[in-house]
Amino acid sequence: MRRWMALSFAALVLASTALAQDAQLRRLESGADAAGWEAVGRLNIGGTGFCTGALIAPNLVLTAGHCLFDKTTGERIDHTRVEFLAGWRNGRASAYRNVRRAVVHPDYTYAGHVSSKGVRNDLALLELDHPIRDGKIIPFETAAQPRRGAEVGVVSYGTGRSEAPSLQELCRVLAQQDGLLVTSCSVEFGSSGAPIFVIDEGRAQIVSVVSAKAEVDGEAVSLGTSLGTPLARLQAELVAQRDDISPRILGGMRRETGAKFVKP
Repeated sequence: MRRWMALSFAALVLASTALAQDAQLRRLESGADAAGWEAVGRLNIGGTGFCTGALIAPNLVLTAGHCLFDKTTGERIDHTRVEFLAGWRNGRASAYRNVRRAVVHPDYTYAGHVSSKGVRNDLALLELDHPIRDGKIIPFETAAQPRRGAEVGVVSYGTGRSEAPSLQELCRVLAQQDGLLVTSCSVEFGSSGAPIFVIDEGRAQIVSVVSAKAEVDGEAVSLGTSLGTPLARLQAELVAQRDDISPRILGGMRRETGAKFVKP
């Protein structure tokens, strides 16, 4: 608890200087605006809601683990009822795919509330029924967790902007700790699973996935799940599932904090 409170304080101190410099969300309405971001798509979740996801391989979509759980019952959603709409914009997608397999981080437990441990493991990997091989839809590379103060961006769908993605080109890493990233990026319901990027030599690389939005002493922040080891575990779980070995589900612990959280 002390570690998390220290992280919250760091986020608040940085927020006072960084938030004012952030770029506003820009809706990617036209094909020209959306060029290069077609591998970000909307995930329709069994007709009950949606999240955001991004291709990291022709047949793999990265998103948040809690997107695969029913908010009412807490039960795991049948992944075959999830559809990935690559580049969804104004009623059309660049590609439509169903999900063949899905794995959630084995240390993630859906509990209906948000904790630092939950965010740290809030990651899922979806295998599509058919790879997306389109010259305009290029999967993103992933990169290591950025340092505190680094400039990042996010592309997401959300409540009130579900029909086209929005880009925030400039937000900042306010704090990082134990695989959890606190950023000044603007997120809303539906933004869960949205990729957080750094730009390296003109290439967008995913460094985190949006897990939750938070409020720390009145300041709005977003919480992201770092990649690295967690993503490697997901990839191993997916291989095991292909071999008909069910992924392990381990219990989680609730950790109380002084901040207010909600899954977007």
